[in-house]
Amino acid sequence: MIRHLVLFKLNDGVGRDEPRVLAGVEAFRALGGQIEDLRFWECAWNISDRPIAYDFAINSAVDDADALKRYLEHPAHQAGVALWREFATWVIADYEF
Repeated sequence: MIRHLVLFKLNDGVGRDEPRVLAGVEAFRALGGQIEDLRFWECAWNISDRPIAYDFAINSAVDDADALKRYLEHPAHQAGVALWREFATWVIADYEF
């Protein structure tokens, strides 16, 4: 199995309640039910107020590298990425477990 983690940082001046952000969150929340290769899916807003904290996180799992590739290329994933690209940056980590 491969764990796929993503941490998002909203751009300066962007708020969680903006319509474009809400649309991005909904797009990612829906992925768990749209992409067969996902074995585990959760995403949520950060609850920590630490200055080093990111704003939003995705924690997911797929079977193998081929499944990860299919997930990353899936049209629903790409659509969500396009939304988030407008108002955030992110870092990722993928590891076997």
